[in-house]
Amino acid sequence: MQKPEAVPFGFLGKIDAAIGRVEIWILSWGVILMAVNTIANVFGRYVFNQSIYFSEELNEFLIILVTFMGLGYATRKGIHIRMSAIYDALPPKIRKGLMVVIAAVTSVMMAILAWYAFEYVQKVASRGRITPALQLPLYLTYVWVVVGLVLASFQYLLTALRNLNFAEEELYVSYLEIDSYEDPETAAAIRRHEENSEEESAK
Repeated sequence: MQKPEAVPFGFLGKIDAAIGRVEIWILSWGVILMAVNTIANVFGRYVFNQSIYFSEELNEFLIILVTFMGLGYATRKGIHIRMSAIYDALPPKIRKGLMVVIAAVTSVMMAILAWYAFEYVQKVASRGRITPALQLPLYLTYVWVVVGLVLASFQYLLTALRNLNFAEEELYVSYLEIDSYEDPETAAAIRRHEENSEEESAK
């Protein structure tokens, strides 16, 4: 990852960072709530012989939320699955150009899917359907599909813009992540460990 001062389109980077914090918060609490809900339901079933009546419905909602919010997060981190055997064999400049095309086309596709998902949410909302257990408007479940697709479209657009500078040698799989077979989360943890070790040695 580059230092903030070296990153182009700084205002987009600030927007991206803010969205990233919201995504992490939603994903973290989504997974925690799923775990708590599932454990509580199992506990209730086997200890009190009474399941939580809305448990399954709540988990379905949370799965949709985590799946589609995770789409934007995975794109930001550049950890989505890629088929790159031929791509990796190409010269760097051609790979960079292809990355711009791939990211731009994918961004458009995500935006189109988001539009169709939005139309579907509107239809569900107009029918006034509610969920059977929680009695919540059904369209609230599908809103996260639209949000996730929009965020993914935005991330792919940032990736395309990031690779437009052909003077740079680095190839970016997202706005900040350089193309590498190394897991970015692991790399960041190693980097933090090395920095902490250097600070302790300097003391």
